[in-house]
Amino acid sequence: MISFPAALCRPDRQAPHAEICAHCTVRQLSVCAALPDEDIGRLEAIMRTRTIEPGERLVEEGAPRRHVFTLTSGMLRLSSDLPDGRRQIGDFLLPGDYLGLADETIYAQTAEAVTASTLCSFAVKDMEALMASSSPLRDRLYSLTRRALQEARESQMMLGRLAPVEKVASFLLLLSRRLQRHGQPGNPLSLSMSRTDIADHLGLTIETVSRSFTKLKMQGLIVLPEPHLVEIRDRAALIAVAGLSIEA
Repeated sequence: MISFPAALCRPDRQAPHAEICAHCTVRQLSVCAALPDEDIGRLEAIMRTRTIEPGERLVEEGAPRRHVFTLTSGMLRLSSDLPDGRRQIGDFLLPGDYLGLADETIYAQTAEAVTASTLCSFAVKDMEALMASSSPLRDRLYSLTRRALQEARESQMMLGRLAPVEKVASFLLLLSRRLQRHGQPGNPLSLSMSRTDIADHLGLTIETVSRSFTKLKMQGLIVLPEPHLVEIRDRAALIAVAGLSIEA
């Protein structure tokens, strides 16, 4: 039998829904964008909020899928444990992202907070019932699923690159574009995750990640004004290094 930390089993806290939805900065980015103001109450009725601290687990790989979530602030990392004991980080979720799209009866990955994070939580059965009665909501979730699949393909291409510096360049560019799509500055990039997280995402060692950042800096493609801040100085050259087909 699989056992889970008590923190994973604690009930979600009830939210003052109207106040939260009225002041939500990511509503137009999230699944909520499908519903007009007069219908948002249907979503509020099944919503609870969760706040988790850095390093705290929201769900665990292999646990029954009972809730789906919209991240409203902070950042989450999705990871899996490899057979040899290593950790593979599959993705980082940004405000507006929806957690649980591709999962079926169990969670496919562990979700942990990179920074203090707030989420809207929905029981799976309640969300499925609402989707069945709302075609705009259903279409919105399908749209989010398609985007998630596109980003997963881009991530696979990034991981398939041979040179570590290509992987790091690709990571910075793809993250920059995602941040812009989520209404956040794409340059300079605020890297909330650690170098260890980046290494576990790219399949590299932390030393190799650090050397790759240094190489890109010495080439004049980026500057590092702070440990967790990256400024892209020459986007076209960075795209050339990464070999990505995206606009400069």
